Amino acid sequence: MKEETCLLTVEDALKLGRDEVTETYRKYVNPGWAALQSLLEIDFNYVRAEGCVVWDEGGNEYLDFVGGFGSLNLGHNHPAVLEALRRVEQAPVILQTALGKFAAVLAHNLARAAPGELQNCWFCSSGAEAVEGALKLARIYTGRKAFLSCTGGFHGKTMGALSVTGREKYRHPFEPLLPFCINVPFGDAGALERALREHRPAAFIVEPILGEGGIILPPPGYLEQARLLCSRSGTLLILDEIQTGLGRTGTLFACQQEGVVPDVLVLAKSLGGGVAPIGAYITTAHIMKKAYGGSLERGLMLTSTFGGNTRSTAAAIASLEVLLREDLPRAAAEKGDYFLHRLKELQEKYDAVEDVRGRGLLIGMELAGSGGLLDYLTAGTVQRLSANFLSSLVAAEMLKKYGVMVAFTLNNPRVIRLEPPLTVGYEQIDRVVEAFDDFFSGHGGFVQLALKSGKGAVSSLLRN
Repeated sequence: MKEETCLLTVEDALKLGRDEVTETYRKYVNPGWAALQSLLEIDFNYVRAEGCVVWDEGGNEYLDFVGGFGSLNLGHNHPAVLEALRRVEQAPVILQTALGKFAAVLAHNLARAAPGELQNCWFCSSGAEAVEGALKLARIYTGRKAFLSCTGGFHGKTMGALSVTGREKYRHPFEPLLPFCINVPFGDAGALERALREHRPAAFIVEPILGEGGIILPPPGYLEQARLLCSRSGTLLILDEIQTGLGRTGTLFACQQEGVVPDVLVLAKSLGGGVAPIGAYITTAHIMKKAYGGSLERGLMLTSTFGGNTRSTAAAIASLEVLLREDLPRAAAEKGDYFLHRLKELQEKYDAVEDVRGRGLLIGMELAGSGGLLDYLTAGTVQRLSANFLSSLVAAEMLKKYGVMVAFTLNNPRVIRLEPPLTVGYEQIDRVVEAFDDFFSGHGGFVQLALKSGKGAVSSLLRN
């Protein structure tokens, strides 16, 4: 073993400066991600966060409109969630020889909040793990092998979740993945019907709104049609509400806006109140009993070491309570309508903004691509810059010049996602809109950034 004196402590971590963080992360975690952040000059050292606001080591203030990719519906460090963790700090966190009372209470509360007859929960530590569990549930319940999912959809990066994720860029390096996974176009009920008939899948897994696909809304009635078609074919409908759930789109669950009840509802991200990692699926008592309730051996197939632990479930209990008590889904709907209206004004004003779309506080701003944003912003100076990095560069400039955090979507990098906490204030929304307005009106910041990156840096971006 290496010398004990080489180990760093929590106090050491708290004292690290920006350059030390970047170098240590580059050396011991993910060198590619560290290099990209350093190249874009956004490797800031943040030391405090509250609500929608984050502060760096120099005391500079930033608005967080990334929101942990939908994990921070309550904002950073919500006091009710922190208080729940304090209340259980002396309780056993993991005790495998006993039933988890906090897991039981959380499951009860989710059953009361979820639509239809959804009742039985399985808890784990992440969204991808919850997707894995839902796929296994579908196979053991139906006895079938195939899965349908949507082109452009995103369900995680573990092997099973990746197998039903709809972008080749992420799938190809890890093939062969799970067999019998078929993509269908999102929003095309006819294509879904044909695939259900041809493949007789165990499940159709779909996001109510494609998040990483670029904040793509389905045609009206699509989820209702999917529900009907899956019921007819004996296929389970799995709705992945990891990003859309828990108030994000203006109702507690996005499926409620079409009156659709899935067979399996998958949750994670903000379920833990932005503090504790937790994922879950919730299904009907009938499905759970047939799948895992028939024998002791079946029941032992449904375990997860950290799933349902005291702290994550206590945080989730508090998070759900705050969401409902403060009626944050309604707040998301009202603030989202306001935000969309303000952003659509920018779309009408600037050719650089190709589209603005979303529901509630899940909003995407699509930038014009080659021949659009590139020509508009750079007058042909940086034509070689790939469209895959346009929103990354815009996001970097928004952070450095305006103190606003935004990010791109994984399956459509021309789309800037805007997912502030549901507690965001109208004045904070106005500040972000004004920052975009100033950026697009001047557009020199993008040119300077691209030129400053230099030929070698741009080539590096394009290679990656």
